[in-house]
Amino acid sequence: VQLQASGGGSVQAGGSLRLSCAASGRTFRVDAMGWFRQAPGKEREFVASITSRGHVKSHSDSVSGRFTISRDNDKNTLYLQMNSLKPEDTAVYYCAKIKRWPATYDYWGQGTLVTVSS
Repeated sequence: VQLQASGGGSVQAGGSLRLSCAASGRTFRVDAMGWFRQAPGKEREFVASITSRGHVKSHSDSVSGRFTISRDNDKNTLYLQMNSLKPEDTAVYYCAKIKRWPATYDYWGQGTLVTVSS
């Protein structure tokens, strides 16, 4: 399994970005997936997760109501729509494959940088 995150960039506070994570392999549609982020000098933080068919989603308290995780199994792609961005959302964002729901991960993408300026 290979995961390729993209869509990061620089945006002003209040703006929006959509991250994508393209997955290789034939198991994407049966894999639960998640997004994490790591800000400079901080530990990696859970952002959101989604089950294989998208029926169950979980978002951290810090992004709930602003970020939305989704997926397109026909395109083997995971998404993270980020609205109302804040400077504290600045981080490298990683997508990951869940080995065992809800919080055991086994494959990680390379990360995409999101920078939010005030």
